[in-house]
Amino acid sequence: MRAINAILGFVDALNDHLGRILSYAVLLMFLLVLSEVIRRYIFNAPTVWGQELTQLTFGVYVILSGGHILRWGGHVNVDILYTKFSTRTKALVDIITSVLFFLFCGMLLIYGGSLALDSMSYWEHSISAWGPPLWPFKLMIPTAAVLLLLQGIAKLIRDIITLTTGVDASSQELVKKETA
Repeated sequence: MRAINAILGFVDALNDHLGRILSYAVLLMFLLVLSEVIRRYIFNAPTVWGQELTQLTFGVYVILSGGHILRWGGHVNVDILYTKFSTRTKALVDIITSVLFFLFCGMLLIYGGSLALDSMSYWEHSISAWGPPLWPFKLMIPTAAVLLLLQGIAKLIRDIITLTTGVDASSQELVKKETA
């Protein structure tokens, strides 16, 4: 059980660390938009790169934060009945519906990876006046799919433990109960 806890803890820590780093992207986007507004409306000198850099930053922020959001249960969930279920029933429902999650991750990995490889094959750049390289941003799609997939596997393992033992195997609970 210690090995499983170590692996699950690593996946959690990886997505938590990335989530903390990504939280600064919101500040970066705010500063970019503020700078662009000031340059445009006060100095009448907008940049050719401000809006595009904000959009690229937002795309990376959204796609890479999926694993962190899954770890903390922040994804949209239809929970009209789900909140009334017992811990074991919730785990069973999560295990059954994880098939759809893994199909989504697989498609994101396959098609996102294909898109990234295609973009990297000719070092794709934007057609804008600024023309930044796009391939690093497209490479974030399969990277995010792997991080989301790892967190999904961690969640599935915890759901299986919860279903079989009846103990809520959320990341912190499992570690606390084993060390106590």
